[in-house]
Amino acid sequence: MTADSLLLTASLDALNHARELLAERGMGVLGAWALLNLLVSGYRVMHTDPRAEARYFHLMNVGWAFVNMGIAVWGLLHANPNHVAGLPLADSLAAQFTMEKILLFNAGLDVAYVVCGSWLRARAATTVPPEKLLGYGRSLWLQGGFLLLFDVSFYLLYHRYANELLALVS
Repeated sequence: MTADSLLLTASLDALNHARELLAERGMGVLGAWALLNLLVSGYRVMHTDPRAEARYFHLMNVGWAFVNMGIAVWGLLHANPNHVAGLPLADSLAAQFTMEKILLFNAGLDVAYVVCGSWLRARAATTVPPEKLLGYGRSLWLQGGFLLLFDVSFYLLYHRYANELLALVS
């Protein structure tokens, strides 16, 4: 191997390791959010009037916590920062852009969650009793808002590696 080839391989290995570490940390943040929701809303759902808007808000948050925890665990199990050495540049680029597409798609879903929360809250004005729709709508605002912030931030941090990978192509 030439010195340039060794330098390219070392640079690529370092980039792939850093990308996987970022993915692992991102899933850790999502898991922490899920755990926080599970603990706080799990407690609050048991100590709230069953007919109150707050109860439905916390019930929905508990449901989101289980989904987010499942995604975080799956992501942590599939992040392999110590096993990406030797990954070819083409595979590195494919992995990079696949993750970016997933994050952008998720950001679109997050906007839909917030819009759906607004729709539920508006619909509550014509529903008797309105508490269920109000609580679910508020939860969609919170969860969708957090996930939008998470996915866009994660995308912006992750996208830095795309430019570095593309610089290795030339």
